[in-house]
Amino acid sequence: VFHLSLEMHPPLTLHRHPMCAEIIEEFQKCHLDHPVKKFFGECTDLKIKLDRCFRQEKALKRKANFEESKKFKEQLLAYKREIAETNQE
Repeated sequence: VFHLSLEMHPPLTLHRHPMCAEIIEEFQKCHLDHPVKKFFGECTDLKIKLDRCFRQEKALKRKANFEESKKFKEQLLAYKREIAETNQE
């Protein structure tokens, strides 16, 4: 299934997207090497690879954030239990 995204990609800053740095560099080089052809699909394959990489990167960040949130909630519940036990004494 061919899927062409019409969405803009996030800013292409290497430090914010270390997982996709190599593809970002290739994409930027393609745009520099083909200033006119880029408008006619010359860099589309790289754009698709970049979009996929950004999606994977976002999924990993989302999972890490969820795990961190889960740990924080567990710590908060333990703290609330401890306070409740202290107040009962």
